[in-house]
Amino acid sequence: MRVAVAGTFGPLHDGHRNLFEHALRFGDDGVVIAVTSDHLAVETRHEPREIPSFDDRVRLVTAAVDDIDEWDRDVEIRELTDEYGIADDDPAIDALVVSPETAPELETINDRRRQQGLDPISGIVAPYVLAEDGERISSTRIVAGEIDEHGTLLE
Repeated sequence: MRVAVAGTFGPLHDGHRNLFEHALRFGDDGVVIAVTSDHLAVETRHEPREIPSFDDRVRLVTAAVDDIDEWDRDVEIRELTDEYGIADDDPAIDALVVSPETAPELETINDRRRQQGLDPISGIVAPYVLAEDGERISSTRIVAGEIDEHGTLLE
């Protein structure tokens, strides 16, 4: 199965590493990691915050995947320039790793794939990784200084 995962991935944290691990575990025919472009990263934020550059995020994603990849998967990193990117138009993608928060978007992605004559893709839902306070780890919480990338409380 060729598996994709997409996101901004900045700052990188254990929740992202969990998404990568799921993609690598199931991606025996390869893994595509789509990293949002600098423009899309700013455009899709729910809250204004500083985001590392695309090149910095790709460097950190590559290092994290290298550390996690015990299966020696073929990994391709692509720049994501629009909201649905590779998931709705790449016929080689079989599954998309999503978080519980983004899982509902799979229905829209599959509708868009069907409109283009493509087969729908499966969803692989990776559970949230929780910080030591029981709340989910997020880049927003890290930037706010509440937690570190592993979910350790800072305040």
